[in-house]
Amino acid sequence: MSGTGTAMVGRRITGRWVTAFAAAWLGVWMAQLAPLQLLLPAQIDARLAPEHWVDSVVAFGLVAGAAGLCSIVVYPLTGALSDRTRSRYGRRRPWIAAGTLLFALGLVLLGLQTDVVGIGVCWCLAIVGFCVLGAALTATISDQVPVERRGFVSGWISAPQAVGVILGIALLLLLDTQPFVGYLALAAILVALVVPFLRLPDPIPAGERPAPLTPRTLVESLWVSPRRHPDFAWTMLSRVLVNLGNAFSTSLLFYFLLYGLGDADAETDLLLVTIVYTVFVVASSILLGRLSDRLGRRRAFVVAASVSQALAALLLAIWPSLPMGFVSSALIGLGYGCFMSVDQALATQVLPDPASHGKDLGIMNIAQAVPQAVAPLIGAGLVAWLGGFAGLYLVSAACAVAGAIAVTRVRGVR
Repeated sequence: MSGTGTAMVGRRITGRWVTAFAAAWLGVWMAQLAPLQLLLPAQIDARLAPEHWVDSVVAFGLVAGAAGLCSIVVYPLTGALSDRTRSRYGRRRPWIAAGTLLFALGLVLLGLQTDVVGIGVCWCLAIVGFCVLGAALTATISDQVPVERRGFVSGWISAPQAVGVILGIALLLLLDTQPFVGYLALAAILVALVVPFLRLPDPIPAGERPAPLTPRTLVESLWVSPRRHPDFAWTMLSRVLVNLGNAFSTSLLFYFLLYGLGDADAETDLLLVTIVYTVFVVASSILLGRLSDRLGRRRAFVVAASVSQALAALLLAIWPSLPMGFVSSALIGLGYGCFMSVDQALATQVLPDPASHGKDLGIMNIAQAVPQAVAPLIGAGLVAWLGGFAGLYLVSAACAVAGAIAVTRVRGVR
């Protein structure tokens, strides 16, 4: 089966490795999602002081969209370069370290900005660092984790994601001060939590390294033929659709509470809703990821996870209220936690070339990063065009269902 790479069946992965891996992702998600959910839109809104909230969402969407364009280039480029790296510090570690420092620098500079253009430039810089770090860190799964453990280990990407959101938002609410202090705190936490993983071994695989990287070979390598590798293509399409549906449901949640429901205490309720989401993401990502490993099945779990998210979006579209927001958050968390862990394991098993795992996973990561980046802008347009949030959540449900259908077309993985 493709995608097994150097992580052969039977290889042990230690508790220390998993703990450091999970801690690193906790720092990554706190530094990326807490600004995206709260600090960045609030910063943009304060600078614009628009007459209508949609203008603020559009500006936020443009900033996030520009960062998404950066990720399209940086993810596969970092993966391809790290595939070819043979240093005394390992193959992935130099890129993890460089990405961490660049990400932290972008956050610190972001806190100093006083206009929307500066905010956009510095957020793009931070996201470039995030992509460099994330691409190299994700590739260590294919490098070091045996296939029969990848569902469980991948759960330690999604569980820290949920916890990172809530801890990051709670930290920002606790500080309740100027943006610079919040960004500085997130940057410091990022560095502190990634460093332990950098102290672990980073083995370099035996055999020949991939061909030298040139602009032409890079561009050519970004195209993975759907005809030759249909499982990769269907997994990629499914990931785009499900992540887009999830991003529609979550990225505008603050605006839904504040303007859709007229919630006067939207910031606090956002934290409470996120807590519910977190509990279900953590539980489902770890438990269902491990169950997927034991059963040796991936597709059925991805389908069920996608349907759970579609149901959550439909409930918000039909019965928009704060209590339904809590129910929907539980269903989204249940589905997305399962999806993140099992789909990541599935992705590592459909990679076309064992020598280019970093590059191919970088392409796969685009399917997660870009929907998150463009969803605020597209979502704001849908809210304006369809006359409210109900239409947005119906589109979210449709995307999740389409993603479930796409993954059923994968044939090489059960």
